[in-house]
Amino acid sequence: MFSKPSSVKAALLVLLLPAGIGLMALAWLVHGLLLERMAQEFVESRLKDEVAFLEHQIRQSRGDIDTLQTGDYFQDVFHHAFAIHSPDKTLISPAAWTPLLSPILRAEQDGSVRLHDLDVPDAPSDILAFRQSFTVEGNPIVVIVSEDLDALKSSQAELHAWTAIVSILLILLLVGVIWLGINFSLRPVVTLKAALKRLQEGEISRINVQAPDEFRPLVLQLNQLLDSLDQRLERSRDNLANLSHSIKTPIAAVRQTLEDSSRPLDADLRKEMVARLGDIDRQLEAEMRRSRFAGPQVGKSAHPVCQARDLLWMLGRLHPEKSFELSSDLTEERRWPLEEHDLNEILGNLLDNAGKWSLSTVELSLQEVNEHMKILVNDDGPGVSSESLASLGTRGLRLDEQIPGHGLGLAIVREITERYGGKLTFATGTCGGLLATVDIPWS
Repeated sequence: MFSKPSSVKAALLVLLLPAGIGLMALAWLVHGLLLERMAQEFVESRLKDEVAFLEHQIRQSRGDIDTLQTGDYFQDVFHHAFAIHSPDKTLISPAAWTPLLSPILRAEQDGSVRLHDLDVPDAPSDILAFRQSFTVEGNPIVVIVSEDLDALKSSQAELHAWTAIVSILLILLLVGVIWLGINFSLRPVVTLKAALKRLQEGEISRINVQAPDEFRPLVLQLNQLLDSLDQRLERSRDNLANLSHSIKTPIAAVRQTLEDSSRPLDADLRKEMVARLGDIDRQLEAEMRRSRFAGPQVGKSAHPVCQARDLLWMLGRLHPEKSFELSSDLTEERRWPLEEHDLNEILGNLLDNAGKWSLSTVELSLQEVNEHMKILVNDDGPGVSSESLASLGTRGLRLDEQIPGHGLGLAIVREITERYGGKLTFATGTCGGLLATVDIPWS
């Protein structure tokens, strides 16, 4: 019962139906208890009123109970058994109740008395009596009025049984209402399923359904996913077209040179062919890099702290004379919605650039601020002039030709960051060198 349900309908029925049945059963039990209590209180109130009436009659007769009409008069009027005891006489009506009421007459305590499980011929087995004692002109008088609870309990049982029947009907009605409510509530799921099927068959390009508030974020995320896939597909087609166009001319030149048997392959020609092949290789490498950081893939995530520690360890071996430090409040289990390769490209290029320019220390900081992922790399190198900060990250730009490199690292970081909707900025750090900041929104 408590295992994972196979459907939403089953889950709702498992939760709601037992709860409804339990509440209905509890209400039925409470109804039985309240019905019995209210009936007893009502009977007790009537008995008190009738005792008060008899007391009034006896006081008017100055304690002479012979002047009262006896026999079945009071029983016919009040529909109750009664007993009157004075020093001279005792009246009990009907006479069959004498074994039941005599012990109460002999008792000294006034008030309500409940007797049950009695075994007296021609008398009820369960009674409720009210005893009242008083004096009239110095003579003690005791009056008792009693009710047969067997008949009352029979009426209560019948009423309680009808209540059970009504409760069962209400439970069946509740089941029907729950079933209709579940089916009505899940209609958007059926509509969404039909829209996804039409999307798969190519009839529509986006999901446009009137969904309730609970399903709108899901529809929005699906449409954003479709937009992202379309953008990546379009970008891949453009990159493939650019690659085809860019390498077509070098390949044609190399092919023409190789097919021209009349022209000797001298050193200049060999150098020219090497240059053409170098262009092709660079174009292929650039497009392969683009395909790697072409944007976030669905369901991909990275562990920033673990990846940062691995890169710092590797760069510490490449630059043993320099110190690479990491500061972060994030745990090792914390995930960022970035592809691992993209995060490695960002961290690796920033740390490698800082390692080349730093004098002794490179500081890496990983932060989460206002639903933004921030990567800060600070070094104690010579830094960059304020005039040159704006040009950093331009593809192929190298501010110092003496340092090995191709001027692509920061440009790659900028392209990856922008594809995630983020921003790469540069400033002068606290250590006097360059401070590179990558700021990527969480979604």
